[in-house]
Amino acid sequence: MEQLAFGLVAAVLLYSALRVVSEDNLVHTVLWLGVTLATTAAAYVLLHAPFLAAIQIILYTGGALTLMLFGVMLTQRVESVEVPNAAAGQGRAAIVVALLFGVIAAAVVKTPGLPSSPPVDVPVRALGRSFLTTHLLAFEVLSVLLLTAMVGAIVLARKADPAPAPTPKPAPKAHDAHGEAHP
Repeated sequence: MEQLAFGLVAAVLLYSALRVVSEDNLVHTVLWLGVTLATTAAAYVLLHAPFLAAIQIILYTGGALTLMLFGVMLTQRVESVEVPNAAAGQGRAAIVVALLFGVIAAAVVKTPGLPSSPPVDVPVRALGRSFLTTHLLAFEVLSVLLLTAMVGAIVLARKADPAPAPTPKPAPKAHDAHGEAHP
């Protein structure tokens, strides 16, 4: 059953990765990248690494993908740019990829099987304590960097406020002969 689940996850991962590099629409490319990153998290779950899966979802699928979508949405689209001949290099690229795949497959087949090591149980509490003691400076620098990116995205996304309209002055009140004001 686990092999079937891994095969399904691998098939979805491969399909979505191919869509990332073959999609014409940039927004669709980023969304397919999100599917690829989420499927990678599913592969981590199947490898019994739930912490890595959570980090994959939080950092990459959540953070990096949001950043890319902000970048795509905030930049102006250039519709007039044409690629001279996009299909010209695809044949050579396919040959290079096939050769590289063959070399890697041969290396995997010739490598003797290694005994699997027992899973390492890293307590999440110790990891969190390490972030807040030993690695506090790096943790805080990263938090300031992310805060700066969020503020920058908000500033860029906000439209420039038009000049405020002048507030109308109240009409002067009429005074009678005795100096009393009447509306």
